Amino acid sequence: MASSPKSPPAHAPNPLSLRLYKVLAANFDDDATREALDTLAELYAPAAPLPPQLKGKEVLREHDEEAEAEAGEDADDAEKSRGAAEVLDEPVSGEIAANARKNLRRDVEAKLAESSRRFLAAFAEVDKQLDTLSEHLGAMRARCDEAQTQLQTTNEACRSLLDRAGSLREQRHDVTTRQSIVNAFLDRFALRPDEVEAIVARDVPVNRRFFAAMDKAERICADCRVLMAAEHGPTKAGVDILTTNTQYLEQAVTKIVRWCSFEFRQMGRDAQLEVDPAMREAVRRLRGRPAELAEALSVLSQTRQATLLSAFTVALTRGGRGGLPRPIELHAHDPLRYVGDMLAWVHQAIAAEREFLEGLFGRRAEEGRRMVGAPRTRGDSPEEEWMAELMDRAVSGLCTPLKVRVQQTVRSQESAITAYRIANLLQFYLLTMQRTIGEDATLSRALREMTDFAFKVFYDAVEAQGRSILRVRLELDDPALTPPLAILDHAQVLREILLVYESSLGDEASLRGSGAGATADDAAAEGCRAILDRMVDPAIEMCVVAAEEKHKSRPSWDREVFVINAMTYLQGVLQPFAFTGEKQGVIQGLVEGRVVQLIEDHYANLLAGSGLGEIIDAWATRQGTEPLSHLPSASTSRLQAALHRFSGWLTSNTVDHPPRLAALGVQSLAARVHRAALSRLVRTYRHLCEEVRRPENKYEAAATVLGSERPFGQVHLLWQIFGIEEEQAEETGPLRDGGR
Repeated sequence: MASSPKSPPAHAPNPLSLRLYKVLAANFDDDATREALDTLAELYAPAAPLPPQLKGKEVLREHDEEAEAEAGEDADDAEKSRGAAEVLDEPVSGEIAANARKNLRRDVEAKLAESSRRFLAAFAEVDKQLDTLSEHLGAMRARCDEAQTQLQTTNEACRSLLDRAGSLREQRHDVTTRQSIVNAFLDRFALRPDEVEAIVARDVPVNRRFFAAMDKAERICADCRVLMAAEHGPTKAGVDILTTNTQYLEQAVTKIVRWCSFEFRQMGRDAQLEVDPAMREAVRRLRGRPAELAEALSVLSQTRQATLLSAFTVALTRGGRGGLPRPIELHAHDPLRYVGDMLAWVHQAIAAEREFLEGLFGRRAEEGRRMVGAPRTRGDSPEEEWMAELMDRAVSGLCTPLKVRVQQTVRSQESAITAYRIANLLQFYLLTMQRTIGEDATLSRALREMTDFAFKVFYDAVEAQGRSILRVRLELDDPALTPPLAILDHAQVLREILLVYESSLGDEASLRGSGAGATADDAAAEGCRAILDRMVDPAIEMCVVAAEEKHKSRPSWDREVFVINAMTYLQGVLQPFAFTGEKQGVIQGLVEGRVVQLIEDHYANLLAGSGLGEIIDAWATRQGTEPLSHLPSASTSRLQAALHRFSGWLTSNTVDHPPRLAALGVQSLAARVHRAALSRLVRTYRHLCEEVRRPENKYEAAATVLGSERPFGQVHLLWQIFGIEEEQAEETGPLRDGGR
């Protein structure tokens, strides 16, 4: 919009200019002005151009309509307008604005009049409808008044009924509240019909539903006991509820006992047993009633005893299904395997029975923490007592057939080794089974009796063998000094028995726990003492007696060698076993005594063979202080001849390898005897030199006589000739009998 022009000067008050300034100064931005202009634009909007042939008709039609609508208008104005429209072919610029300025008031008034007529017509119709509505409202009001009258009449007639209904409504609310309380009470202190059916009905099995009903009955009894302990004492309802649920519990226990007895009869016939959760739960609920539990478990024990006995008989005679495993009695010709198979079957049956009872009493979770092979800890719980008693009853039927067969097998053995192996096998299984069924079980006592019987048979066989070896008589004409065949056989039996005993020590150590140090060795030696006494002592006695009888007409040397050879052979049999130390000491003592005697005999033989024996014997006949040289058998010439023979003997082969010692079976003993005899011979030679050199013995040219023959009177040369260290020889101790 252009800026407002300056005000005209005061000296030129032109109306047109004033009007123009007023129009130009007007503001058309307000809403009212814009709305007025929009209305004018709509009122005088140019019409759309029409075709030439229709233009006149359309203009006439519009003009007629306006004429009809503007009835009462001035006829001259209408006539002019119609004439103007007829001659108007197309709009002329500025014509609409001119018409607007000219006819604005008239057009506006015409428009208002038209709108008023339409408004009046519409309100006439509305007024007509309002009259009709008024009539309907009047009729409705009459009906409402009538209904109000009837309602008041009815209210007055039904007031007492409404009061009664309100009272009944309150009573129903109270009854509903009490009913909810009673339902809650019954739900807590009474069993539902389906729960009663689960306990009482015979066709309902013992399952989770039954146990849930039983738990609820127990809870009701516990709650009733709490409620009955109030200040006012027990109520009749509490007593009745407690009595009723107690009866239900008794019926439930009776049903459990009956069901368990039936199930035990059925499951007891199977070799492999599985315990379902319902059975485990039933047994757990009977633990608080020992009498009922004992009644049910007695059925199980009887059934299991019969089943195990039947299964054991089948395993002995028929074997497994399809012939595998084979019947145990097919191996009756092999006593060790026969007894071992029977004991292994019994042990396996005990293990299966233990596992079944652990599952039945719910002890597997606790046993799962036990290491495999570890000893079972037998607690003082009632479950352990029940399990021990049931296992004892179940396997007690196996005692008689097992005992008869084992004792018959042991009694029929002629070999002490086989009897001993069977006895050790029985002892091993005795220790093993005691860890599972206890020491006081029937089977443990039976195994203990069988073990004692087997050891008795073994000891009887050993004693019989000892007596038989004492009755052995050797051939007197046999010059052999080696251990006789009877000793060799006896020692071989002893070796095998000791090997079996040694293996049994390892089994006992693994079962009982190995002792510490000397304690275990002492126990091993104590257990083997009876065997060694029955086996070794008769062999020693037999050797000594046989040596005395066989070599009466022979030198004592052969007797001593024979005894030493036999004793060292026995000692070699005992030496690999640490628990035979005591008996080895006894034998070593005997050998040492015989070795001392051999040394004496060998020294005497060397002394006689070397030529020095005559001189030494002659010196022994001296009486008083007579000089040795004056003895006829010890003169200087005799002394010189003896020294000459001794010198010749030193150059012979017999000095290093005496043939007499070749008969000793232990060469270390032969070397020891020979070395000890040579040492004594050296000391004898030294004593001879000392006596010859003494002036009181009056040997002429003593130094010449001693130096004329080897070793020239020098003792250290004699040590070198014999190859013996002088220090070692001196350790043998002083000579006896004046130089011997």
